[in-house]
Amino acid sequence: MKYVWLSVALLLSASALAVDNNAQQGLPLLAGPYLGQVPPGLTPKKFAPGYVSTRHRDFSGSFTPDLTEFYFSRRDVDTQQWWLMRFKLENNQWQESVIGPRIGRPILSPDGNTLHLGNKYRERTADGWSEVKSLGPMFDREDWGIMRLSAAVDGTYIFDDYKSNDVLRISEVKNGQRQAPRLLADHINSGKWTAHPFIAPDESYIIWDSEKEQGFGDTDLYISFRQPDGAWGSAINLGDSINTDGTEASGYVSPDGKYLFFNRKPVRDTDGTQPEGDIYWVDAKIIETLKPKQ
Repeated sequence: MKYVWLSVALLLSASALAVDNNAQQGLPLLAGPYLGQVPPGLTPKKFAPGYVSTRHRDFSGSFTPDLTEFYFSRRDVDTQQWWLMRFKLENNQWQESVIGPRIGRPILSPDGNTLHLGNKYRERTADGWSEVKSLGPMFDREDWGIMRLSAAVDGTYIFDDYKSNDVLRISEVKNGQRQAPRLLADHINSGKWTAHPFIAPDESYIIWDSEKEQGFGDTDLYISFRQPDGAWGSAINLGDSINTDGTEASGYVSPDGKYLFFNRKPVRDTDGTQPEGDIYWVDAKIIETLKPKQ
């Protein structure tokens, strides 16, 4: 069956949310690549302020390979309801819509044909997206809590699990067969917790967030590079140009490899209020500078 709205009230709420930060405020329509935003340098900045980064809690962004669709999750600060949002480029203008209530942390597969939603997913169809499906008993376990699952080109999955001391697991595909998930090494699963992993399409690195005593703030972004023997290298903090005394999480690199996107929640906003958190972006050159020399 197709996705069913929970209620008419939710539908009306979603419709209001989609226009809350553009039509109601008279913001201009967006045109051009990356929602018409001026690309960032090596200093992170908010992505699409007033459109994507709003007064609500905006989190976990992901582009299609052709960069014409951008998906992310948003928690309405008025209702506390989470939604799956989309900006789509149509006739060179970005149009915002609400796909439905959020399930998991949305992230697209490298080919753009699967929208991963934790231990669930939706497949692209001729009419849009399929109904929500389960990844099956290997992942749909009551004792696991998968928030974000990221896939590589060859089908390797990396995902988190908040019900099992906040760990990361990997599931590879060998000889066409899905392998049972296994824990990543202790140097990856270290600190108070680990979450929201992203794996490069070619499996050359993984990025995740973790809270460690030697970090810069509540939660920092870390990276590990794949070694020649197939093992994952040490956990490298992305540094103080990315991480702050607040919270950095949910790292993701655009399909063209140019930009690193992540969520940032400062300790306090400039007016002293508690912030909700926004999506930031920065030049992905930071990744190459952190790669250990062979």
